[in-house]
Parts: sequence; structure tokens; C-alpha cells
Amino acid sequence: MTSGTDTEAAPETPAEIPHFRFFELEVLRTRRLGHSFLRITFGGADLAGFRSGGCDQSLSLFLPPAGREHTVLPSTGEDTWFGDWRGMPDEERPVMRSYTVREQRRTAAGVDEVDIDFVLHGSSSPASAWAGRAVTGRRIMAIGPAVAENKSVRFQPPAGTDAFLLYADETALPAAAAILDRLPAGTPVRAWFEVPHEDDRLYLRAPDGADVTWVVREPGTGAERTDRVLEVLRAAERPAAGAPYAWIAGESATIRAVRRHFVQDCGVDRRSVRFTGYWRLGASEEELLAEAYAGRAPDEDPTAAL
Repeated sequence: MTSGTDTEAAPETPAEIPHFRFFELEVLRTRRLGHSFLRITFGGADLAGFRSGGCDQSLSLFLPPAGREHTVLPSTGEDTWFGDWRGMPDEERPVMRSYTVREQRRTAAGVDEVDIDFVLHGSSSPASAWAGRAVTGRRIMAIGPAVAENKSVRFQPPAGTDAFLLYADETALPAAAAILDRLPAGTPVRAWFEVPHEDDRLYLRAPDGADVTWVVREPGTGAERTDRVLEVLRAAERPAAGAPYAWIAGESATIRAVRRHFVQDCGVDRRSVRFTGYWRLGASEEELLAEAYAGRAPDEDPTAAL
């Protein structure tokens, strides 16, 4: 039956593909990288649909509480998981933490793998404690990217960028290392990486000519640590560039100070500075999560006030 009009019906618009979904990850192997770093390689059939789209691709891991081998969630539905997860008893609720994909690959045998690097800093951190005892076969859940172009990729240099400036502490080093892997050959790169121990100075793949400075942390308060970083940055020779792009991540107070230095002292356009607070001195991970739930996370807009 026709409608009596010559106008053709508009084609149906396909449903938008969700950018993120749940994945089950299985521990394949672990490898110690340095004093503070442990790499865990995950596999599993779900990874065939995993689409790590960028240099600092993040995902949310759900780690089982102490005494549990695998992550168990009451639901993974888009509209139900959060409320169901929050409603679990404290002793049963998996710990949710954000991490960066260090590398995703498909092996010659056709196996999909994802590397995630953990910072080990004792058993007081649930994520550090879990990583330190992870063994092959353990399974966790994660919310990760189902499409490559997604909002969790923050490293977005504009067209015409002619130099890169990077700063990261140990929590952001895996993301910074992934960025170095992918930077275009021949582009000037100046990077400063702050780590807690001498043997955390890792071998990193980088473009030829990249200038990497390791800042080994000295004991002290937050202000003294930030001053130490700024002292090293101010003494450094920066690449001559007309349109540099800066990526800064780590402890919140330090990255704010580094951002001010790049913009006010080095003349980098604030719109070309991407800054992300991975943690804050004096605040627990649970407090930061509560702030995120309440919409009080730090402003990462490049145009935000200094």
C-alpha cells in the first residue's frame, strides 16, 4: 500500500555505535619493568572488539577485592551497571581505576593482546596490591573503547604542530611512552619524566633526536617536588618552534605549575597544551572518584584559566 505521495521515505539512520563497552580481560603474563613498574599483558576473546584509538587511550578497570580471584559484576548493561556496582556491599565491590593502554596488538598466531603498565607502591593501593599478585588466568572486567575515535584519547595535536613538549610523572609515564612510540619522525621532541627511583628510568622507543630528561624524585613535600621539576624545566633548552604542542599529566598541583611555565615562560599557546591530573597529593583514590561522580573533577579544558 502506498501513501499517495511521490516523496520517498527517508532511510533509517543506523543506531549510533557506543564508544565504550565492557570487556573481559584475562591475565596472560606479567613482566617487571623497573623498581616501580609492572607490565600485565591481557588477552581474551573480547579483545577482538577492542579498539585502542590513540596514544593516551584510557580505560576503566574493575579489580576484584582481596581474596577474590576474578571480577564479578552484577550487571554490565549500559543503563544498569553503575547503580548495581555502587549498590554492592563494600567487601564485594570491585575497585574501579583508570589506566592507560600501553600497547594493543595482534600476534602472528592471531591472538589479541593489550599491555597495561601498573605502578607498584605497596599494598595500601588496591590496584597496586592486585597487580603485585596477578597471575596467569585471572580475569577482570574493563570498560574500554569499542571505536577508535573516542573521547578518552586526549592527545590531539592540531594540524601544523612543529614540536612536542611532554611532561609526565610515573603515573602518566605509560601514556607518555605510548605517545613517544607514535610521534612522527623528524619532529623535535623534548620530554621530562619524573620517577621515584633511579632504576625506573626505562628504555623508551622514541623518534630519532628526541631529547628525554629523567627527573629522579627527591624526598620532600609537594611544593618542593614541584619546585624541583620546574628547576629542571627552566634550565632546559627547548626546541625552536613556531607551533609547539604540550602534553602534561601527573600529580595535579605539579601539572598546573608546568602548564603555567609552558604558557607564561615559554610562550606556548594555551590552546595547544593538554593537561590531565592523574592524582592529587593528599587525596585518596576514593576521594578523587567521589569528586568525579559529583562532577567536581579538575578542568582540563586547554582554554581554562591558569
